[in-house]
Amino acid sequence: MIDIKSEDEIALIKKAGSIVRVVLQEIEKIALPEVTTRELDKKAEIIIKDFDAKSAFKGYKGFPGNICVSINEQVVHGIPGKTRLKTGDILSIDVGVAKCGFYADAACTIEIGTSVTKEARRLIKVTEKALSVGIEKAVEGNRLFDISHAIQEYVEGRGYSIVRDFVGHGIGKKMHEEPEIPNFGKAGTGPRLKKGMVLAIEPMVNEGRYEIEILSDGWTSVTRDRKLSAHFEHTVCVMDGEPVILT
Repeated sequence: MIDIKSEDEIALIKKAGSIVRVVLQEIEKIALPEVTTRELDKKAEIIIKDFDAKSAFKGYKGFPGNICVSINEQVVHGIPGKTRLKTGDILSIDVGVAKCGFYADAACTIEIGTSVTKEARRLIKVTEKALSVGIEKAVEGNRLFDISHAIQEYVEGRGYSIVRDFVGHGIGKKMHEEPEIPNFGKAGTGPRLKKGMVLAIEPMVNEGRYEIEILSDGWTSVTRDRKLSAHFEHTVCVMDGEPVILT
């Protein structure tokens, strides 16, 4: 069953979402060449604690970081550590926060330094736009896979592939709620969207093929062909008009 949130619950998710947004903004400021991903994680931890909130990721099924940091061919779930960022890298940052018993989740992919290739920049722009295209379909009366189809059509129409192994999700009192939201599918199918549904929509787009594999740490996913990947995400509330972004 897909939960319908009340106005009060949506306000609490938005409060968590505002913290997520601050974390992403502050991490982007310090994500520079030679900075370690552990330093990014520490910064996120401090900000989240300052808001009297908690990371939705740390300890989740044993995940050791406060945020996920995925570099270049890493798709999602990269573990913060000793790795130093290099100019020319692209970095996906995924942040989840719990506040007052409600969760919000968002992600973005950014350029590191000044020598990112035009191909990497295009991948980032297409992935960010794919998120916007999907969000536009999160309107009462549409079907869930209208979101999925819009993302897939936009991405594949520009020569990229959509990751099949990971999907978006409902969110609210739990980090992951129903429904699962694939980034591929047939328009006009899936559950009917209703006002008050809160969805974490998150296209993961690969430069090459869509297949991924999990590294030996049990978390970090990478493109099988080791080509670049980008990831964007927002927590969104379905409305009877324009959807509301809560992050």
